[in-house]
This record gives sequence, structure tokens and C-alpha cells, in this order.
Amino acid sequence: METLQAAPANTTSPAPASSGLGMALRANGNRQVRHVPAGREYLTFRLGTEEYGIDILKVQEIRSYEQPTKIANAPSYLKGVVNLRGVIVPIVDLRVKFNCVNYDGDSDVDSFTVVIVLNVKGRVVGAVVDSVSDVMQLSDQMIQPAPEMSDSLVDTTYITGIANISERLLILMDIESLMSSADMGLIKQMSDF
Repeated sequence: METLQAAPANTTSPAPASSGLGMALRANGNRQVRHVPAGREYLTFRLGTEEYGIDILKVQEIRSYEQPTKIANAPSYLKGVVNLRGVIVPIVDLRVKFNCVNYDGDSDVDSFTVVIVLNVKGRVVGAVVDSVSDVMQLSDQMIQPAPEMSDSLVDTTYITGIANISERLLILMDIESLMSSADMGLIKQMSDF
């Protein structure tokens, strides 16, 4: 299985695209790191036809997809677990979690499908996405707040903002909040003392 270690947040040049990430980016053109003064870096990825971004500091590595070992009675978005260098890692399919599936209700796996290995509150979790796009540095001025919607209609608690980048919208996700939410149940909330 091919891997790519996440670049530190202060990196000014793109990481080599010789791994699974590179395979996913060839069809999307050359990988670019866009810089804007005083901002945060986000790893961008696709779920269906939409583009999302997560804080690059939460990303441990990017791996090509391998079939996980299924767990009985697990919710449909929890695909199972994999052994990552001696650590058993739960694999969450964000495409299923956010209903970015095809007409049959399935999420297709192809050569662009990758697992983003996250380190969230000291716990390692894998997130399946359709493809990884690039790393972007966004200033606070580029990010607009998520629109307010009824909680019964759409749960936007995991959306930290929306950035308008070159005529496309990038949905910024709070992956730590999502993975530690009650419905995911993957990471225990740490109580404040």
C-alpha cells in the first residue's frame, strides 16, 4: 500500500506526488499549494461532486484504499478496520456518512479513492474520500460562515465555513468535531476540568 506523509503546516513547496496521492492527482493536473498571507492550510478532497477541506494539521498520511475487515452490526459508514503498522484503525466512509453515494446507494471504489489517515485527539482514524485535490492556504478573509439552516433539515455543525476559490465553493469541515460527535462515537469527548 502506498502512503504519503502529510507535509508540516509551514511548508512552502508541494510534497512529492510519487505515492497514492500522486496517482489521485494526475487526472486533476499538477498539485499546487496556493499561498495567501496569514492563513491556515487545508487538505482538499472530493466527496461526490463537491469539494471539502480539512485542517492539514489533523492529517497524518494519505493511503491508497484497501478493503477493511468488516465489523458486525457496524453502521453503514463504518467500513471496518485496518492494521496500520500495528495499530488497528477504524475506517469511516465520509461518502456514505454525508450521503454522497451513487443511485444504488453505494460508494464506488476506483484508482482515485484514498484513505486520509487522521490523528484526532490522539486517536488514529481513516476517512475514505473519492479523491484528494491539493493543499491550500486560506486567509480568514476568504472564508465565509456556513449558512444557517434548520437542524432538522441539514446538520451544519461540522461545517466551519465556506471559501470561494476560483469560481468554486470549498466546504471547510471540522473533522475533529465530526469524529468525536455522539452519532459517530469514534472518539470520546474529553471533559474539561
